[in-house]
Amino acid sequence: MATLKSDQLNQLKEIFNRFDMDSDGSLTQLELAALLRALGIKPTGDQLHSLLSNMDSNGNGSIEFDELIEALLPDLTTEEILINQDQLAEVFKSFDRDGNGYITAAEMAGAMAKMGHPMTYKELSEMMREADTNGDGVISFHEFANIMGRSAVDFLGLTVS
Repeated sequence: MATLKSDQLNQLKEIFNRFDMDSDGSLTQLELAALLRALGIKPTGDQLHSLLSNMDSNGNGSIEFDELIEALLPDLTTEEILINQDQLAEVFKSFDRDGNGYITAAEMAGAMAKMGHPMTYKELSEMMREADTNGDGVISFHEFANIMGRSAVDFLGLTVS
């Protein structure tokens, strides 16, 4: 799965936050409509409802930032996807200290501390539980790629201003 460059991510996060009027981390149908109108897109009520339904992957009736990003990813070119897969592999290798193809909780904690984001045991446990979709206690490259693609910002616990 492709990821967006950090400057693209920052710009999108800024736009998203500007239209998230109640600052709840999601866009309602009205907030999404305002964002689209600001971009010069004037959907009908039916088009807007359809767009919201297609983007709302968790079915809660609003659009979170990671759902917006997910909707934009197909617009990336194949070349960008290949570059980002290589970059993702490099990031994975930096976490996988022993090079065995898996990230353990200890490797995750060490890498995060090295990046200036030390984690509590609870934060580490939650991150591992979310990322380890097959429940084997470690994070494979496939699991890492999936979680990073869904929301690199949330996964790494970084804030984008």
